[in-house]
Amino acid sequence: MTPPASRPPIRLGVNIDHVATLRNARGTAYPDPVRAALVAQEAGADGITAHLREDRRHIVDDDIARLMERIALPLNFEMAATDEMQQIALRHRPHAVCIVPEKREERTTEGGLEVAAEADRLADFIAPLREAGCRVSLFIGHDARQVEAASRIGAAVVEFHTGHYCDLLLEGQGDAAEAELAQLRRAIREAEGAGLEVHAGHGLTFDTVGPFAALDEVRELNIGHFLIAESVFLGLGPAVAEMRRRMDAARL
Repeated sequence: MTPPASRPPIRLGVNIDHVATLRNARGTAYPDPVRAALVAQEAGADGITAHLREDRRHIVDDDIARLMERIALPLNFEMAATDEMQQIALRHRPHAVCIVPEKREERTTEGGLEVAAEADRLADFIAPLREAGCRVSLFIGHDARQVEAASRIGAAVVEFHTGHYCDLLLEGQGDAAEAELAQLRRAIREAEGAGLEVHAGHGLTFDTVGPFAALDEVRELNIGHFLIAESVFLGLGPAVAEMRRRMDAARL
């Protein structure tokens, strides 16, 4: 199912971090995240996302090198704003880099990047990445100050953190989830009005993807943990294909 020409298409980026998590749990060479990327590509993904963390808890340096060599899809390289990660990104020059907040003790990314308070540092940090031809994205919450700062420092994209909305729904807090969704929709419109390309991701599932895929302003959704978890039951290819189907149905 393809969205009609009158509505902008929406891309699906598949995050393969947790294939590497499973591999690293036993210290084996399998399951291979590069193989997962190739399966996702065949099943309808439009891009691959991989987060190289400081502690290398899932994706490792060699994974990034092999992804750059072997996949035909654009690579979205998630990274903290550190000198080490900047040098790795400049060496590989992926299609996109997404700057995310990172704390060693967190299980997963807990919130959005503080752009407004660190605008000068982040502007200097992303400048060489932009010059190298990477599309620079900032992973943020729905605070209007972060949207304005992202636009001001020259980011091409903002990706909105949808995890809190998904958590509220999972906890049965429907009214709070609707309020969070309204805040996200407002921020998405503000970002698009500021000339930023809008992405969204974190915690999205078959049941929660619809409200974001339905928004014309949202051009890309990045989804990982749920797809890898669901692949235990469906297989990765069918899980990606089903997410693609649901996104396109919501767009219609």
